[in-house]
Amino acid sequence: MQEEVNLNSGDPTGKQQFNPNVVRFQDFMKKFYRNKSALIGGILILALIIVALVGPYFTPYAPNTQNYSNLLAPPSVEHLFGTDHHGRDIFSRIIHGMSITLRVGFTSVFIGMTVGVTLGVISGYYGKWVDTIIMRFMDVLLAFPGILLALAVVAVLGGSLNNVIISVAIFSVPVFARISRGSTLEVRELEYVEAVRSLGASDFRIIIRHVLPNIMSPIIVQATLNIATSVLTASGLSFLGMGAQPPDPEWGAMLNDGRNYMWNAPHITMIPGIAIVIVVLSFNVFGDGLRDALDPKSRN
Repeated sequence: MQEEVNLNSGDPTGKQQFNPNVVRFQDFMKKFYRNKSALIGGILILALIIVALVGPYFTPYAPNTQNYSNLLAPPSVEHLFGTDHHGRDIFSRIIHGMSITLRVGFTSVFIGMTVGVTLGVISGYYGKWVDTIIMRFMDVLLAFPGILLALAVVAVLGGSLNNVIISVAIFSVPVFARISRGSTLEVRELEYVEAVRSLGASDFRIIIRHVLPNIMSPIIVQATLNIATSVLTASGLSFLGMGAQPPDPEWGAMLNDGRNYMWNAPHITMIPGIAIVIVVLSFNVFGDGLRDALDPKSRN
């Protein structure tokens, strides 16, 4: 039942319907705006997404256009970030590579989150042998370091961008499964869930309508932080030659291309490295801000 509270402003009748969801959202935004570093991280992420979407249409050169008369050129007005050992414009390759990097990060985390949350909720809600089987399988995946598990998957599937997304998604699954399982174990014992169950609601309805909405806060925070991890892992795989294949302008692959020219042309490796640092730092700072804003126990 909706409650009415007297408010003297914004309503000529002096009454306005009280919506708890609106209040929670306003409280979240107040906490988030107070965290200046998180706000800067969010602005940077929004700018990166915009550049990734529209930037490739405005680059001065095609990313794979080679000019052997202008090799290893330093940054200049003509080439803002210089050229590489094939005479390709690094600025254009960075802009085109941004869409690749963000696509890998968002897609892999979305797949890992979807599978992990599904398994975690099922495990936590039903418990018993279902919980045992799912969690033991998650323990096996957690026994491997993330980059090592991704390397093993790519070694089996072969080196390509799609296989990198699959490998990063696989090592993201157990993290989301454990978080969602722990939250589900807590939520399923609450009184309102017991009340809905006693009224004859199906398990599917209880999970969709009452469990998932109440466990999404830590999952959203973890997804944001996992994007940074996924970007680092994907760049590492490409640096090792097991990710994006030449001539794709992926930042990890660009680092690998320029490692033989670090002394006479350091800009080839420094600029992609700085780009990776900016993306990872933005998502980490933004994730920390989300965690503070979504935590009901955080102080004002």
